[in-house]
Amino acid sequence: FLSPRHGNRQRQTLELILDLAPPSMISIKPLFFSAVVASHRRTFLPPAAAMSTSTSASNRSCDGGGKSAVVFLHGLGDTPAGWSSLEDQLPSLRKNLGKDVHYVFPPAPTIGLTINGGMEMPGWFDLYDWPIGIGAKDDKDGKVAAARQIEDAVEKLEKEMGIPPSRVVVGGFSQGGAVALIAAYHRRRGKVPFAGCVCLSGWLTLKDELTVSDDVAKATPLFWGHGQWDDKVLFEQQAHGAAKLRDLGVDVTDRSYPMGHSSHPQEVEAMAEFVERALFPSK
Repeated sequence: FLSPRHGNRQRQTLELILDLAPPSMISIKPLFFSAVVASHRRTFLPPAAAMSTSTSASNRSCDGGGKSAVVFLHGLGDTPAGWSSLEDQLPSLRKNLGKDVHYVFPPAPTIGLTINGGMEMPGWFDLYDWPIGIGAKDDKDGKVAAARQIEDAVEKLEKEMGIPPSRVVVGGFSQGGAVALIAAYHRRRGKVPFAGCVCLSGWLTLKDELTVSDDVAKATPLFWGHGQWDDKVLFEQQAHGAAKLRDLGVDVTDRSYPMGHSSHPQEVEAMAEFVERALFPSK
């Protein structure tokens, strides 16, 4: 794991992983880019099924429900199970986000991480810098491939369930949030805009290639939540990314919370309010 060339840096990264992972989890998987949302129920989704959802969501889609959708991407080292509790939490906070909303939690592929000396784990793209500040290097190919996975999921929603992109909110945590921003803004020119985008503790990437068409800027608002003490994806990323998107006409709601690289109950409440407003503006 600790290669001679990256020994010191790798040792520091491993220490960060162990600091964030509960003792019972250390031997199972690294969680340094995960934020487990507390819930009484957790659905574990197999990595092979990119459109897998929980049993209850699948049942809803068979009886005419699922008129809108939320597609949410987990963080590095995590699985869809880490955030699948949103399917319960969001409706408990906003009832409109229940039976008529279909929840999709795509799994990231298993990739080698440069900052971990090639150690493989679930991830959307490679990382070269630690911590992740404004000047972090981009893995363009990996990010584009990850954004395509969101696009494939959205296309499948429309083809199989009749849910158009205009009725879909895309979002994610950390790496997942970074990919959601690419899918929602970088890659929607000439396509139907999404209903909204959620970025939790993520960052704006591929900034030199960022262009947002007027119709996307008007149709796709953004909720960005971030921890004030985040030492993984630095807090500076929120102000930097939000300012760039606002300059391009995007309606950005940015909120910060007293936490590190994690999730906060008030953040989930604000997210629920935002998603409801994006999907059901008249209610």
